[in-house]
Amino acid sequence: MNGIGKDILVGALFIAGTLSFLSGLFIVSTVLFAATSMFSNMSTTARIKG
Repeated sequence: MNGIGKDILVGALFIAGTLSFLSGLFIVSTVLFAATSMFSNMSTTARIKG
């Protein structure tokens, strides 16, 4: 994925995590926030090493 694709993925995961947190699905929101953090850090690491 290119940079804009990863940004869209991170944004979508963050919004989904926020909505699931507000609706009371705390385990789902935790998983979504963890995935958001993982993809966000992966894109930063790729830019630094590249």
